[in-house]
Amino acid sequence: MVLRQRLEQRQVQKLILAPALQQAIKLLPLTNLELIEIIDTELSENPMLEFEEETVEKSSEEGTEEREKDRTEAEKERESTQEKTETDVVSKSQKEREDTEFESYFQEYFDDGFRPVFQEKKEAPSLENIVSESTSLWDHLNWQANLTFFNKKDKEIALYIIGNINEDGYLTTSEEEIAETFDVSVKKVNGIREKIKGFDPVSIGSLTLQEALLMQMDYFQVKDDVTRTIVSDHLHLLERSDYSQLARVLRIPLSSVKYHIEVIKNLDPTPGMKYSQERTSYVVPDIIVTREDDELKITLNNEGLPRLRINSYYKKLLAQASKDNPEAYRFLKDKMKKAFWFLRSLDQRDQTVYKVAKYIVDKQKDFIEKGIEYIKPLTLIELAQEIGVHESTVGRVVANKHMMTPSGVYSLKYFFHKSISGDYGEGISSLRIKERIKRVVDNEDKERPLSDIEIGDLLARENFRIARRTVTKYRKQIKIPPSHIRKRKFKMEKA
Repeated sequence: MVLRQRLEQRQVQKLILAPALQQAIKLLPLTNLELIEIIDTELSENPMLEFEEETVEKSSEEGTEEREKDRTEAEKERESTQEKTETDVVSKSQKEREDTEFESYFQEYFDDGFRPVFQEKKEAPSLENIVSESTSLWDHLNWQANLTFFNKKDKEIALYIIGNINEDGYLTTSEEEIAETFDVSVKKVNGIREKIKGFDPVSIGSLTLQEALLMQMDYFQVKDDVTRTIVSDHLHLLERSDYSQLARVLRIPLSSVKYHIEVIKNLDPTPGMKYSQERTSYVVPDIIVTREDDELKITLNNEGLPRLRINSYYKKLLAQASKDNPEAYRFLKDKMKKAFWFLRSLDQRDQTVYKVAKYIVDKQKDFIEKGIEYIKPLTLIELAQEIGVHESTVGRVVANKHMMTPSGVYSLKYFFHKSISGDYGEGISSLRIKERIKRVVDNEDKERPLSDIEIGDLLARENFRIARRTVTKYRKQIKIPPSHIRKRKFKMEKA
């Protein structure tokens, strides 16, 4: 086989994302807080951008007219401007035409006076002295181990045991494996683990739920032989909520079983969750929906987002550099183009988010005003076809964004769910069916709870025709136990 070099020309089709398009795509899934970081970064890197200080509030009609004007000028600019190869020698007519194009589309971003990007910063304490990190479970256990074990070998084994404890507080490695790893006896490992189980939180490092509950009963000095018997010998009956069988095995009335179960409920089945790093997260709605004159008005929440414009001082430098310094001209021209596309990407993001929000509000108007019974099915493909974008674009828009409505704050993903056809061909939301199942269970006869088949028959009479397995799936998703478990719990409550 002979290797040869040759020139070959072929015509192929490729999808190439221009840098401006890539930037616009990256901005779509960002929340307001993330977008502020991107804007700050762009301001620090591009001298052509600066904050716009608004002194006069414009009316909504003027704002609408300006937006329409911007869109019209954007269409003209999109048709007229194309990427051209930069050369060291640029004619005067070409520069004037490019300046006119920038001014026509971004007139509101230009300013006649020079305003520096960097503002005077007041002295403030360092954030490192303010923000604190909560203690993790393993840090808390290691601190206690260092105060308990002074023998080097024992401390190594203790730290190894702590390192194999999961977030729930249970040891995920057997004592035999630990003993083999450190070449010690299982008895020695068990002795160290018993000391760790006495750490805070109590019963940490247990191998089973049964062991953890018994350890907590010993620590809190629960002197109840029946409760101890339930935990040590009949925990499987308790897991199945088989209270009647539990009463027969223990030879006590059902009312007494209820008392002992209340004692067990006061114990902690997951001791490690006390030091869980999960915290409540607060969201800032990206879209605000208000009711004005019996209509729903949509507003993008741009609070905290700085409004940008082109710095006219550097724009003038660009015009001067074209005559005297070609290298500076190319640098400033490149920054001007990046600023141009960044501002355009921000406008494009706002327009796309607004279109998505408007369609959702129009589609779910009855749900927002009347409640869950009136929610309608909606898919990404349906919305994408209606507003004329790709499905992936809609997916990026709804990611990590929330909408505040008169009925509450919802994630945009909440409005997208499957549809089930009714008797008359209309689409019925799966969320509506789940809510109906919940109401049926709440209103059922507690002594004779409905099975999944019976629930399906009731829904069929209300134009909700779904299979039994679908009823079971939805029931599990809304965390409703099966009928026999509900019956046992009712008997226990009644006893």
